[in-house]
Amino acid sequence: MSRTSPPSVWDQIEADPLQAAALSARSTLMHGIREAIDSWQATQTEAARRLGISQPRLNALLRGRLDQFSLDALVKLAVAAGLDVVISVQKAA
Repeated sequence: MSRTSPPSVWDQIEADPLQAAALSARSTLMHGIREAIDSWQATQTEAARRLGISQPRLNALLRGRLDQFSLDALVKLAVAAGLDVVISVQKAA
């Protein structure tokens, strides 16, 4: 699969381009959610309550545990964090 954008770190970590794209999307969402949480200046317990998840689940998110979150779960958390999720799809070169 050829890409129109420069290769990401995920392209170098994951040989399968489909898996690399999924990891990149999950990473981007997780980063955005983390920035939103940081801006709240709340305790982990309060942030977890605001997102509707347990504190251990929030801790996994804050530690960047991509393997513990599906793309769907991260989209839901982003919306719960007050973020707009915009998906861009383009034809491969």
